Amino acid sequence: MTQERLAPIGAELKELIDAELRRPVPPAVTALARQLAERAGGAGGATAAVLFYGSALRDDALDGVLDFYVLIDRCSAWPGPRLVAFANRLLPPNVGYVEADAIAPGLRAKYAVMTVAQFCRGVSMRSVDTTLWARFSQPCACVHVRSQADGLAVREAVAVAVVTASRWAALLGPSKGEAVAFWRALYQRTYAAELRVERSARSSDLLSGAAPRYERLLLAAWRAAGVPFAVVADGMVAPSVDSSERARAERRWRLRKGLGRPLNLLRLLKAAWTFDNAIDYVAWKVERHSGYRIEPTPFQRRHPLLAAPWLYWRLRRRGVLR
Repeated sequence: MTQERLAPIGAELKELIDAELRRPVPPAVTALARQLAERAGGAGGATAAVLFYGSALRDDALDGVLDFYVLIDRCSAWPGPRLVAFANRLLPPNVGYVEADAIAPGLRAKYAVMTVAQFCRGVSMRSVDTTLWARFSQPCACVHVRSQADGLAVREAVAVAVVTASRWAALLGPSKGEAVAFWRALYQRTYAAELRVERSARSSDLLSGAAPRYERLLLAAWRAAGVPFAVVADGMVAPSVDSSERARAERRWRLRKGLGRPLNLLRLLKAAWTFDNAIDYVAWKVERHSGYRIEPTPFQRRHPLLAAPWLYWRLRRRGVLR
């Protein structure tokens, strides 16, 4: 399991990913994705693709906040000050919050902006940041794409994310078990490595009602990555991973776990001056996932960066952040 690049995508994995990326979505989602894409130059501009993911996609619902990733050619293509673009080059992605009542009443979304090259690096096995490949091993839809070539590039990147996740699942998961047991163990690891406000059972909720999807994807990804495995009794699978490989993987994972929360905290602090309506979004996020309600003050809205350390301390003290 030393391969670091994905071989040409196998037909099985290609078919599964294509079906997910082309999943139908409500017209309001497509309209909002197009609106976001147009911020970087309109049709034929610098937006290569817009991906829709998260709970709104899984639940097929428009309430709450929708989640998008906007993939662009270069950081400077996104409107805003040069300093903000520079921050995105250093620590992607930049994030924002938008309300789109003109498209549908109450429609709102959070979006992340990064270049296609940054996205490709973030989903690779070499990445020390677990965020991207863990997120895009879960269902996503490509709701806007500039060209056929961009669509193929997106499919390749999502395939790499899935393969990276599947390889970590083989290295860190049980010696044998049902396919969902490998995903469950993996997501527990990635959630523990990130700064999260969700309750601890959230990683298991991702798999609820989706066991067939994750089983097909795991086996297809292992085949694409060349991970040998056997199907044993009662539908369980057993990847061929020896003890020395597991030990090396654990050492590599310690680095990722050690960097995970500091990276997330740095992004949170960066968002305080690159993310419009940051405090309001954080308040919504905390209440939605923990039940704890924050009432932002006028000072916090005017000076989110100054307010961030106090807010972090308050959430830690109340046990909302772990």
